[in-house]
Amino acid sequence: MLSDAASALRCPVCQDALDVETRPRRALRCPAGHSFDAAKQGYFNLLTGKGTAFEADSAAMAAARHDFLSAGHYAALADALAELAAPGLDRDGAVVLDSGTGTGNYLNAVLKRSPAASIGLDISKFALRRAARLNPGTVNIVWDVWRPLPLVSGSIDVVTVVFAPRNPPEFARVLRPGGRVIVVTPRPGHLAEIAGLAGMLRIEEGKDERLAGSMGGHFTMAVQEALDIPLQLGESEAADLAFMGPAGHHLGRQELVASLAGTGTVETTAKFALTVFTTPPASS
Repeated sequence: MLSDAASALRCPVCQDALDVETRPRRALRCPAGHSFDAAKQGYFNLLTGKGTAFEADSAAMAAARHDFLSAGHYAALADALAELAAPGLDRDGAVVLDSGTGTGNYLNAVLKRSPAASIGLDISKFALRRAARLNPGTVNIVWDVWRPLPLVSGSIDVVTVVFAPRNPPEFARVLRPGGRVIVVTPRPGHLAEIAGLAGMLRIEEGKDERLAGSMGGHFTMAVQEALDIPLQLGESEAADLAFMGPAGHHLGRQELVASLAGTGTVETTAKFALTVFTTPPASS
């Protein structure tokens, strides 16, 4: 699976193909000699130049996300994502790209449902350390999704984007004809009770319309599903949930624990939209 996924990669320096080398150590190398060694934790860093200006998730944020998702609180979301991805991965040699893969939990659910070659992109090396352990057959890459993707045009069958930035022109370029992008976004009212206690940003109205507008120049919206997950969380679990998202970039976990102290069990509802966008099929 690793070599199958690597065949979809291109060198970020010269745009040539990348091959997997295993000796003397695992690396991605192009014919021009540009080489990217695997970190000891199993991921590859393809960022060149100044890297990225965006703030990556910290080790503590990645740990909180791993703990929360591994406990199964969002299992229904992972299963729904896997079902929507399955029709696009039913051919031999299919490749799935998880853009903003984080700790790899959602991609893991997709692969359990539909074994395929897979690539995970994220700017956080701390998240990718965990993703590489969870999905060892995936090519996990440090990359900024706002830059041109280090992927061959027309090489990807399905792109999944769960609470992560979207680059519609690049997604359209790397998808095969008839490919699909599955975007997961929060809906208004998402985690409202925890947001009020922990100072999380609330979801604005009109988010669906903005998503459709940003993707509309490149894709057709095929399906949109709403998913609600009722949650009953202890204070520590609620703190992990708040800390693993954008709040973790400006609030410490202990601050979040303090803001939730004394609340006991927190009842809230996670509200998601899963939207499938498609590209035109190949002309006959």
